[in-house]
Amino acid sequence: MTTRFEELDWKPTPIGDISLRRRRDPLSGDDVYEVKLGDEFLMSSLFTEGEIALARLGLAPLAHRPGLDVAVGGLGLGYTAHAALEEPGVRSLIVVDTLGEVIDWHRRGLVPLGAALGSDDRCRLLHGDFFAMVREGHGLDPQQAPGRLFHAILLDVDHSPRHVLHPSHAALYQPGGLSALSRHLHPGGVFALWSNDPPDHDFISLLTNAFQHATAHVVEFPNPLRGGTSTNTIYVAMAGSAGSAPELKV
Repeated sequence: MTTRFEELDWKPTPIGDISLRRRRDPLSGDDVYEVKLGDEFLMSSLFTEGEIALARLGLAPLAHRPGLDVAVGGLGLGYTAHAALEEPGVRSLIVVDTLGEVIDWHRRGLVPLGAALGSDDRCRLLHGDFFAMVREGHGLDPQQAPGRLFHAILLDVDHSPRHVLHPSHAALYQPGGLSALSRHLHPGGVFALWSNDPPDHDFISLLTNAFQHATAHVVEFPNPLRGGTSTNTIYVAMAGSAGSAPELKV
């Protein structure tokens, strides 16, 4: 049993001070891990349904394919990466995070899933700016395999396409940025995105133009802090074969 509250790490970063905290939940008695950037809560182990759904929904269209190479933008507490490794057919996983401090938490075993990710030979944690890597065209594995293509790219960094953590991220969610991202995928590949906002019809239209099929899934989960339930949105966009008709779903 840990103390009621403990700050496990705190570091200044180019985008603000980041901290990892552990507290004891008064209702369950379980340890809860929380990440804050400045005064904003980025993530909590109390709410992991959306992060897990990002991997499951993003990889569901590829369930029939073996030997999947997957890239994740945003490591966080590791729930999306861990869920991806549990999916059948995943051959390799690269997780890109702009904050070396977050990667260090996993390597030092400060977060619950650090050991599991570190001991899986399929998984590599890369320190880098996901958005710049997509924008500059060198690929998401520039050191070992420049220009490498992936079967799925899963992204969980910003609060939503309209509420970004840094202004340099905004371009990815526009037509040019989405088209650039699609070029890092194999034909028929999948781009999936976590969002804390309700489905955005304008953004779904942008996804449909950049890919072929776009769907928004609403993930509902209990919220013991506020009472009742809360929701996240998971966007799933899949590149279709040439000449196939665009499909828009919500």
